Amino acid sequence: MRPTYPEVEQALLGRWPETKLDPSLDRIRALCQLLGDPQAGYPVIHLTGTNGKTSMARMIDALLRQLELRTGRFTSPHLQSMTERISIDGEPMAEEAFVDAFADVAAYAQIVDDSQEHPLSFFEMTVGMAYAAFADAPVDVAVVEVGMGGAWDATNVADGAVAVIGPIGVDHAAYLGDDVVAIAGEKAGIIKPGAQVVVARQDAAVLDVLARRAAEVGATMVVEGTDFGVIEQFTAVGGQQVTIQGLAATYDDLFVPLHGAHQAQNVACAIAAVESFLGGKALPADVVLAAFADVTSPGRLEIVRRSPTVILDAAHNPHGVAATVAAIQDNFNFAPLIGVVAVMADKDVERILELLDPALAQVVCTQNSTPRSMRADELAELADGIFGSDRVIVAPRLDDALERAIALAETAEGYEEALGSGGVLVTGSVVTVGEARVLLGGEPQ
Repeated sequence: MRPTYPEVEQALLGRWPETKLDPSLDRIRALCQLLGDPQAGYPVIHLTGTNGKTSMARMIDALLRQLELRTGRFTSPHLQSMTERISIDGEPMAEEAFVDAFADVAAYAQIVDDSQEHPLSFFEMTVGMAYAAFADAPVDVAVVEVGMGGAWDATNVADGAVAVIGPIGVDHAAYLGDDVVAIAGEKAGIIKPGAQVVVARQDAAVLDVLARRAAEVGATMVVEGTDFGVIEQFTAVGGQQVTIQGLAATYDDLFVPLHGAHQAQNVACAIAAVESFLGGKALPADVVLAAFADVTSPGRLEIVRRSPTVILDAAHNPHGVAATVAAIQDNFNFAPLIGVVAVMADKDVERILELLDPALAQVVCTQNSTPRSMRADELAELADGIFGSDRVIVAPRLDDALERAIALAETAEGYEEALGSGGVLVTGSVVTVGEARVLLGGEPQ
């Protein structure tokens, strides 16, 4: 009997969670072999990095679709619905199609489960589903974001024709460690023989690791700031205006409806990735203009409400939070800005709070629905030592936290001369932002 979508969700959630890792590609490789190695049936653009992967993946997808190529896109984690992880032609799978994708691989997954020391994980199953769905579509190119790391990530059974490596910093320290050079070595594992490699700005030590890997496997590497990059970037109504030096051409006066200088850098990397995919050819100007005019990145400095303005941002590590704070300060003038913060307990929580401190008038400490979430009272205790107790509010339920923050932004106590200019920033975790997005009426994208 064909399962329902809720039954598929429960079946997937019943598997090993994404955070339980076993550094092996044996299970996903066995599944893909049983499926006929669908990941070999189309070229892949493979993305890794500490931050920016999902935004870059969506930008690359938009450019390819403007070139009239049929795309598949795999990203993780999802904000609101599992279906967001697998997109065809820029749209998340419908629930019915997601159920079909699960049913197509379920019997093969059982064979793998029975033959391996450990069963397939949640993430491995969704990777297998994505690769099979892309082959069935069929797509002209797949844009694939790693889940964590690179070399041992389940997505790495595919050989990317283009490897895109975003900024590398420390995240998932409990799993990848806190040595950025070692982390770079793990992420460099997606660089395959003969690939084209597009690298965002990096520390010199990180760049050296990536260059060595590229040389070892005969890949060709280009680097932001040397081979391509942002020439000009300034704030515009509803986003920003950028000029990009690509690998093969200059792309002038692109309007991008996303906020933050880091998104301009993501634009540059996305353009270089698609130029590389096309063999170093310049992209038609009208294609680039159209692709970026409509690009979206849900949960990344996303405005979901006005009066007061509520911004959702999924920054969940110090590197990402620093970029968020810089973008808020450069693009908005909130008085006051109230934070709603819920973080995973295994993150560098104190550093995240320290970076948020200069930007927030007050912080509402809350928690999301996952067991990994730090308790609101524990978060508040840490925040007291950074913000001062007079600036810290505890609201364990996320819906209550949102109500408290919105009320504070509306009344703007202490900011009466700026009444009407208050804002709310919801941040700290992808899960937090996804749950807030549901509460505020957002639709999966």
